[in-house]
Amino acid sequence: MRILVGLSGGVDSAVAAYILKKQGHDVTCAFMRNWDAYANNDILGNPAGGLDDVCPQEEDYLDAKKVADKLGLPLLRVDFVKEYWDDVFSVFLEETKKGRTPNPDILCNRHIKFNAFFNYAKHLGFDWVATGHYARVVHKEGKDSILLRGLDANKDQTYFLVQVPQQALNHTLFPVGELNKTEVRKIALELDLAVAQKKDSTGICFIGERHFREFLHNYIPKTPGMIMDVDSRKVLGEHHGVMFYTIGQRKGLGVGGVEGPWFVVHKQLDTNTLYVAAKEDNEWLKSDECHVSRINWFGPLPDQKLKCTAKFRYRQKDHPVTLHVENEKIIVCYDVPIASVTVGQEAVFYQGDVCLGGGVIDETFYQGVTMSERIARGKP
Repeated sequence: MRILVGLSGGVDSAVAAYILKKQGHDVTCAFMRNWDAYANNDILGNPAGGLDDVCPQEEDYLDAKKVADKLGLPLLRVDFVKEYWDDVFSVFLEETKKGRTPNPDILCNRHIKFNAFFNYAKHLGFDWVATGHYARVVHKEGKDSILLRGLDANKDQTYFLVQVPQQALNHTLFPVGELNKTEVRKIALELDLAVAQKKDSTGICFIGERHFREFLHNYIPKTPGMIMDVDSRKVLGEHHGVMFYTIGQRKGLGVGGVEGPWFVVHKQLDTNTLYVAAKEDNEWLKSDECHVSRINWFGPLPDQKLKCTAKFRYRQKDHPVTLHVENEKIIVCYDVPIASVTVGQEAVFYQGDVCLGGGVIDETFYQGVTMSERIARGKP
């Protein structure tokens, strides 16, 4: 098979390329450049100030080049800076300004890796694309492919792949999905790859490590307001702008006292008020239902109530839920209340190892009441 591998400069995609070559496929690698610190005014919150002689992304390209050379594979370089800004980062900013908490990694997979990159591969005549994600996919001739969790439960990345279009999934391979991280590093060491012990990338997809709040100040101005105890309605301090915080956040609030620790429970945009509550087990953080839109479902949507499990953020344990589709939304009822389910994040649904699909959390409820209504009535 002719396969185009997205080579990121990390160890996972490097080993993915090696596995495919070892299997006898016709493998070409490609490095994606998706962020330009200079053009995108990426100064505040950037550890390098955006002014390094060799930016982290260029270092990743050089690492990808070393891997490709070592494996004897050609390496292409493709630029999706405009597509990333238009389809990922601009959406991320607009959602953030609305007080939501979007996931840029999921947006990136949907619009860049499995759309722009996928179409680039098709245009060049490749049959398949491959990445270093920890996930598995089952391909059956004449049928849509099925997405499965990676065998390494600690590294499984199906949460981030839930918005991959079905057409792209049908032509995608995840070679390291059958391995655990220890095995991947061992293979890279045995091959003497330059990235064998390279630290895993963290931070924002294709942007990298940033001081998140300061980074956002490049694009969203500070709008200070009150931090208020949701129970007593006492003002505890001042925030920088409610859009810079997320539900369940504890660190970085700048409020203390014996009543704490304090957790963000609500962001009131019209009054620019950040509501917090004391103690991790407070009722304000809990919800027992959410509504999910922008659905991407692998296979036909369920036409009746479905019992399955859900993750409402990455690395969260699976929660038993019952869902049904109503007016192009998924109504999700949890078996027991869950803390910190956050508007703008992704709800991802599973049956065993099968990733069914998911969508964006639009609103949460507790005993049939929205958070805004709970705030207005003054009780959780």
